[in-house]
Amino acid sequence: MEPQPAEPRPAEPEEPGADEPDGPLEFNPFLPEVHADPYPLYRRLQRFDPVHPSFPGVWILTRYADVSTILRDPALFSSDSRNSDVYQAFRQMPEAAAIEKIDQETTRTMLFSDPPDHTRLRTLVSSAFTARRVEGMRQHIQEITDQLLDPIAERGEADLVRELAYPLPIAVICEMLGVPFEDRQLFQRWSQDLVLILDPLVTVDVLDRVTAAVLAFREYFDGLVSERRANPREDLLSALIDAESGGQRLTQQELRSTGILLLVAGHETTVNLISNGTLALLRNPDQLDRLRDEPALIRNAVEEFLRYDSPVQFVGRTLMADWELDGKPIPRGHQVVGIVGAANRDPAQFVDPDRLDIAREDNRHLSFSGGIHFCLGAPLARAEAQVAIGSLVRRFPGLALATEELVWRETVTLRGPRSLQVRTR
Repeated sequence: MEPQPAEPRPAEPEEPGADEPDGPLEFNPFLPEVHADPYPLYRRLQRFDPVHPSFPGVWILTRYADVSTILRDPALFSSDSRNSDVYQAFRQMPEAAAIEKIDQETTRTMLFSDPPDHTRLRTLVSSAFTARRVEGMRQHIQEITDQLLDPIAERGEADLVRELAYPLPIAVICEMLGVPFEDRQLFQRWSQDLVLILDPLVTVDVLDRVTAAVLAFREYFDGLVSERRANPREDLLSALIDAESGGQRLTQQELRSTGILLLVAGHETTVNLISNGTLALLRNPDQLDRLRDEPALIRNAVEEFLRYDSPVQFVGRTLMADWELDGKPIPRGHQVVGIVGAANRDPAQFVDPDRLDIAREDNRHLSFSGGIHFCLGAPLARAEAQVAIGSLVRRFPGLALATEELVWRETVTLRGPRSLQVRTR
């Protein structure tokens, strides 16, 4: 069940003039210093410009209450970007043909749709990701994790992104869907390009990469769906082909788009959750020691990792009617971007929000979104992170960063290090 937002708490007093901006604040997540650590900018936006006009037709919201609001009212805040003025402007650009190809595989998924389409698509998929079903998979997740950690134990060093955080969730979602695990190198490249479309701004070069990834995924899943129609198996893709809701089945395009969404979303964010969570522990040795002494805290710790450094930083919605916030009129058709990473560190919601506290209580973060779009894969992501990080802490008492120099992923919407070099002894 999705956690409900708590009543806002009084904001903690801050020193007058602290971080006072010299001029108008600019939201530019692509600046190297912001990309590496966006949280100082988030805090300044919360304090001085929480309803921030970014560029024409786009507003940036950073307070917990505001981000929660846009997630929980699908009638006023649409998930379908085709309703936005910005989208319509893009349609007039020379790249419109490429945008249309991308739309066919993204805006037709449950992630970017509204009821009733969203309801139908989610109903057909939801039974595969229930908490009970995922708990039944926990032992298998542990077995995969142990197999990945054994060679790391022998060497005493590793890149945890490449050797654990990526292969674990991709192995699990491939098994669930019925996608050949040996094709994972293709998926990794296509996925890394595809998710760039989630960023606030994309260049023509990035658009070309996204289009190529979309076309590659489309060809791949068309072939896989055809093969499963002829030879059904005990996997999720075969179940989706056979599934029916209200007398309707998924179309070929919906099958393909849903398969792409589940494969990409089923591992991309979990890679970051495992990586960010491990990094947070290694940078906060008191919390690492506490988790080692109290391993039962792992479930609570994963919730804190989600809050402290969210794998998904931004979520966008389109206004379906005129709206006013803090006396600022926001017209119908404008986009509002909720900064999840900022909301999760809002001092009006969380005590001492910039401190990692694996025993934090009442941790109602927004990292799994909210409302009808609450993350379908939340139970699976939680289980994988609990097993992976819990096993790391248990097996490697000497676990430490091999370097403080980090390179972050290219995308700013999905936050995580590109690699995480560690020593295990």
